[in-house]
Amino acid sequence: MERETHEESGDFAPESPLLGRGNPDFPGKSSSATACVLLSTFVAVSGSYVFGSAIGYSSPAQSGIIDDLNLSVAEYSWFGSILTIGAMIGGAMSGQIADKLGRRSTMAFAEVFCIVGWATISFAKVAGWLDAGRFLVGYGMGVISFVVPVYIAEITPKDLRGGFTTVHQLVICFGVSITYLIGSFVGWRILAAAGLVPCLVQLIGLSFIPESPRWLAKVGKWGDFEIALQRLRGEFADISSESDEIKGYTEALDRLPKGSMLDLFQRRYAGSVIVGVGLMVLQQFGGVNGVSFYASSIFISAGFSSSLGMIAMVLVQIPMTILGVILTDKSGRRPLLLVSATGTCIGCLLVGTSFFLQGLMLLKETTPFLALLGVLDHSH
Repeated sequence: MERETHEESGDFAPESPLLGRGNPDFPGKSSSATACVLLSTFVAVSGSYVFGSAIGYSSPAQSGIIDDLNLSVAEYSWFGSILTIGAMIGGAMSGQIADKLGRRSTMAFAEVFCIVGWATISFAKVAGWLDAGRFLVGYGMGVISFVVPVYIAEITPKDLRGGFTTVHQLVICFGVSITYLIGSFVGWRILAAAGLVPCLVQLIGLSFIPESPRWLAKVGKWGDFEIALQRLRGEFADISSESDEIKGYTEALDRLPKGSMLDLFQRRYAGSVIVGVGLMVLQQFGGVNGVSFYASSIFISAGFSSSLGMIAMVLVQIPMTILGVILTDKSGRRPLLLVSATGTCIGCLLVGTSFFLQGLMLLKETTPFLALLGVLDHSH
């Protein structure tokens, strides 16, 4: 009677034919990257590109916006930094939104904000509209930063999960670099309009990909869960083992007591919280966003060609990010963090030295190249 009830209600049915149990026509293929997994990952990382283009926009657009709208340096600095305020708010809300709406709907939700934001920037005539658009893009970016890697991790087979999730960071870098490159040749309004393209790609693509099976299991939609998992693993794949694993994991989570934000302040979690939050805080104090947002202005102030500097950043960033992705699992996280921190320190020192020498009117022919080397070292 219990099994009949589950089957009729669409809940998880252990003997469902979708699981391929006892059927010789369903060979195990759960560890392969099917066309559906590849398409779903492509659609998801379109949001990662949006993230990167938002970070990269303010640098090449700076001179055009200041000249066209007659903004002061302080007004433009507010425009550049308000992105991070929106991202903080979006990031703080993203987990609850993703659990409530689902991964696909959350990505669509984020893209609506990004589309409205980019359109507002593109048509803005005054600083207020620029700031409003930038804030909306930042909010959508904050939501995307959480839901995209979560969705990718939940749809990919276990033995491919690490490689697929690193694509998120790679595409962010690609988005930053391509925005730098395009911005060297087009105006700021066209560059903002170009930001709409990956937003629309993801928004349209979401109609063709399945929801995360793990989220469907989490909310008890077992019938939809089986269909989504079978679609991701292939029509003839045996998904019985993975299905049981997800079901067991979901049931185990339901039995655990619900945690709260205050639990993070318990003494047993102090070390992990300090290390995790400390790394994020120190990264921001290292000036990574300042260099990304205002690289063009830094090059001009240093006496170096803005266009050549931006192109050089593109040529350095993408290969170095790919190298980082490759080395993450081979060399470990800690050595990469140490190397990255050393590079950031050297980069800041070179840029600082460049402007210090300029202030003393020394080595005028060398200081622009010191600034270039510093920005390149810092940004990779």
